[in-house]
Amino acid sequence: MNNTPHDWLLFLMSQPGKSTTPRIRLWRLLKSLGAVVLRDGVYLLPQREALQQALVEQVQGVHTLGGEAALLRVEPITDTDAQLRALFDRSADYATLLTTLAQIRASAAMATEAQARRLLQQVRREYEALVAIDYFPGQAQAQSALAFAQAEAAVTRQFSPDEPLPLHPGIRQLARADYRGQRWATRRHLWVDRVASAWLIRRFIDPEAQFVWLAAPQECPADAIGFDFDGAAFTHTGQRVTFEVCVASFGLETDPALIRLGRLVHVLDAGGVPVPEAAGFEAILTGMRASGVDDDQMLALMTPVLDALYTAFAQETPSANPW
Repeated sequence: MNNTPHDWLLFLMSQPGKSTTPRIRLWRLLKSLGAVVLRDGVYLLPQREALQQALVEQVQGVHTLGGEAALLRVEPITDTDAQLRALFDRSADYATLLTTLAQIRASAAMATEAQARRLLQQVRREYEALVAIDYFPGQAQAQSALAFAQAEAAVTRQFSPDEPLPLHPGIRQLARADYRGQRWATRRHLWVDRVASAWLIRRFIDPEAQFVWLAAPQECPADAIGFDFDGAAFTHTGQRVTFEVCVASFGLETDPALIRLGRLVHVLDAGGVPVPEAAGFEAILTGMRASGVDDDQMLALMTPVLDALYTAFAQETPSANPW
């Protein structure tokens, strides 16, 4: 994210008369531009040439109706730039989109292709409209783009199973049967992505997995499969954290509960759209680490926690026909 201080546009207006129609039209336009209401008749936007031109036209329109309007370009004197940017945080809107996309993926088998495609088109329009007013994009936008691509892939997989599905660059489709009874290695002092990935490996990929906790990545044994460190077989790829890479690599993306867990791991490890359960999960990990448990104990203690979260997320799968 570019943290260079910005100039800002302030749109000030008042309209005379009893008719509310012009005001409603103007309000809808300002909303479509993503303007923040500072108080009645005072609207804020970051300085962009296209936004400036649109607001200049509205000043002229208000004057034509006999009202008063002005457009100011301002530069904050005090250190308020971060506070102003925060007013344009779109995380809650992206969270709503992510929930809808998760429902599409989980319910693809219970809808007709026309229903699924129609909803995808609707969500695409909502996503594109949101991106257009996300003036300070970050992890939330990237996470939503990935989720949209995954939802599209799920629908294609359901209704066109013979259609080749491109994986994210750097991710190969692997057979779980080829990874049974292996040694797996990651950095010691387990934290969110490593403990969740270790749980995923033992729970869904290699039930007989043995783990090696490394003091440094270069100590990884030649016969061990590394994860979550630079140069490992499984690590961050593109916008995905290691947990998400493992889910994609081993064909587990059709499981909506694992997708939900991936969102939790992602936000704690790399940032992004907030997940309600994330704070509690992080607090549990922090408490366990403070208690002095070693990594084997940490994984053993976190396994029932992750099992419980997985079960809870599985129960949230939308029922028969959400369309």
